[in-house]
Amino acid sequence: MKRPVLFFDDGGVLNDNAVRGPQWQRLVAEYFAPRLGGDPAAWAEANRVVTSGIFYADAWDALLQASAGFADYEHRYFSTWLGGMCARVGVPAPAEAECVTLGRAAEAFIIPQIRAAIPGAAEAVRALHAAGYTLHTASGGGSLLLDMYLQGMDIRACFGRLYGPDLIGAFKQGPDYYARILETENLTPGEALFLDDSPKAMGWARETGARTLLVGKAEANGFERIGSLAELPGWLVERN
Repeated sequence: MKRPVLFFDDGGVLNDNAVRGPQWQRLVAEYFAPRLGGDPAAWAEANRVVTSGIFYADAWDALLQASAGFADYEHRYFSTWLGGMCARVGVPAPAEAECVTLGRAAEAFIIPQIRAAIPGAAEAVRALHAAGYTLHTASGGGSLLLDMYLQGMDIRACFGRLYGPDLIGAFKQGPDYYARILETENLTPGEALFLDDSPKAMGWARETGARTLLVGKAEANGFERIGSLAELPGWLVERN
């Protein structure tokens, strides 16, 4: 096939969420306990419980559907996240505006310290960049968070645009997300290859006519699949 422009999801493709979660718990405690009080162990457990609830499929969908754009989503998310943790730890929750300020500051403290790259992912990205492929992200996370995660993997320079919902005005909740990326990049669907660990997301991308490649252990469900990004350079060579 003609060399495609590559678009990478983050969690489950570049970084391992199962490895990332415990690091977040430890660093959340390290950040918030000195500032808001409470036991560090309680903060770590609160982060585990509250984030599990937020990212539960139905709750996550409801949060996005209630949000009038990315800025509104951030306010709702940080208020729910920090407010929920404070309630579990037993300390007063800050005002809503302060939740947003503290939440952003906490992310800036935590994410650069996270080391959760899936084995072989960074090496594959560097090899593809060196081979001349154009690389972008296509993630549900905001572009600033993606920048910090890629900096932590030491591969930020390999990527062009870090597409999250803040850059295109659409949440990663349907084919419109992918159509807007294609429009922004001035690409026909056949010129793009989207990589994700979610068959649902790959279904949305496929609805636009784009090429898709499922990554990880999810059932293929009719999609081409590789076990990890370590296989991607060879997979692309076989098709060119």
